[in-house]
Amino acid sequence: MSFINYSSREINCKIVYYGPGLCGKTTNLQYIYKRMNPESRGKMISLATETERTLFFDFLPLSLGEIRGFKTRFHLYTVPGQVFYDASRRLILRGVDGVVFCADSQLTRMDANAESLENLRVNLREQGYDPDRIPLILQYNKRDLNPIASVTELHALLNYRNVPEFEAVAPTGVGVFETLKSIIKLILVDLKKGGR
Repeated sequence: MSFINYSSREINCKIVYYGPGLCGKTTNLQYIYKRMNPESRGKMISLATETERTLFFDFLPLSLGEIRGFKTRFHLYTVPGQVFYDASRRLILRGVDGVVFCADSQLTRMDANAESLENLRVNLREQGYDPDRIPLILQYNKRDLNPIASVTELHALLNYRNVPEFEAVAPTGVGVFETLKSIIKLILVDLKKGGR
């Protein structure tokens, strides 16, 4: 749930990038961080293992203007993709306002995508969220690799809610900001409706 600080007139929202290991969650945040105005972003904190995988989370606060006199700040996190960090995933989902599910488009990763999406649904329920109502965007990353699944195949496998979906190549920024803008828009619409 977003946190509203009335004394500082600030709304804080939490976005979590979720998906299987090495699908591009951290790469999304790194690209956003590099391209944002330094005055609009905080420090990026990344905890990685020796294999460069995110161990716990990446955290990147972004300030994106005002809503009715309140400054909006979005905190972007990634979860670890590896299954054995499931407790960390649940912890990072606590207080989430919106989720970007980052899928790996490679054909060899379809099972991992489906398992990770189901894991997201289970973990959201355990945190008291309705997985069918929380703001959600699907990003089909690694569209520059071969062989990859078609968008139609990815949609059929993952987009059971028919939410907005974007093709992406995170290292070059293709689809990265479109995904971010779309999840922010869904969160703001959800906030105006009074949340979940």
